[in-house]
Amino acid sequence: MTADRNSSPHDCAVRHLVRAAVLAPSLHNSQPWLFACSDSAVLLYADYRRRLQFCDPYGRQLLISCGAALFNLRLAMRHLGFHPVVRLFPDVEAPWLLARVEWGAYAGVTPEVELMRQAMRHRHSHRGPFRTANVPAPLIEALARHARAEGAELYPLDDTVVRRRLGRLVHEAETRERRIPGFGQELAHWARPYGDSRVDGVPAEACAFHPDCVALAGRDFAGLTRRRATARPHETWPARTGLMVLLTTPRDTRQDWLRAGQALQRVLLYAAGHEYAAGFHTQPLEFADLRALVRTLAPSRQHPQLVLRLGRTNWQVRAPRRSLTEVLPHDDVTPLPED
Repeated sequence: MTADRNSSPHDCAVRHLVRAAVLAPSLHNSQPWLFACSDSAVLLYADYRRRLQFCDPYGRQLLISCGAALFNLRLAMRHLGFHPVVRLFPDVEAPWLLARVEWGAYAGVTPEVELMRQAMRHRHSHRGPFRTANVPAPLIEALARHARAEGAELYPLDDTVVRRRLGRLVHEAETRERRIPGFGQELAHWARPYGDSRVDGVPAEACAFHPDCVALAGRDFAGLTRRRATARPHETWPARTGLMVLLTTPRDTRQDWLRAGQALQRVLLYAAGHEYAAGFHTQPLEFADLRALVRTLAPSRQHPQLVLRLGRTNWQVRAPRRSLTEVLPHDDVTPLPED
């Protein structure tokens, strides 16, 4: 980390934290966050202008995305040698202010912190078949432990019947979304063709595989202009779907959504540190009736927040990120309030 001539050490540290935070995943790579700093804290805001009205009308996935960014910020602060002190929703009159993160006491860097920090740069969302479908049991147990540390539960779906049920629910949801114009228009807004210079959305090069080539249907970003979503894929690899998992929370409040995002990123980074990637298939969680059915697949019947699959792959395309000046403006942050 290098400082420019006019920057204080504190300003440089804040920029370091925010650069780490924005590497988090978000729905359609919408990056719905803004940051500000004070003498003693970094503030995380939700940017509701980037909420997806069809996929995410209540902002649940937006807050999960911001929670993932919050975990990255915490991790970067730990790497600098400080314990992050986090207050969620610190101002009841500003519901778009999600978290206040203060510099706490000295905290030594542990091997797990270093492993996850190093994984930030190469963690990526995968769309397509995995090279290796099996995930070792000790790693699954470790991922579940990391989810619990953030107040969530991670459930691997090993039973064949349960996996088939989840596959049907994902396909049902994806079929609905392909038939409803609003969902398609929203997807098109965040799809980026080859050579596009925008720094948000999903680039075409990240979508080399047909969205239906594995057991869980994906979103058809690359096929929007070719009507590919209605055609069968040339090849399918159901056996290379990977390990299906559910991430759940005991309740379904805004605090739980933020906790789910932090648990998600902690799980993703620990998995990436062991060379495993994840694919997202949250379509059935975007319909109340289908989400209720997904909930029955979790042994605890907790509220499902994420549907993931895990595996190894040689395919790696990282989505672009907005610049630091966009997400950490010099002026006071005044994001639009929640609708």
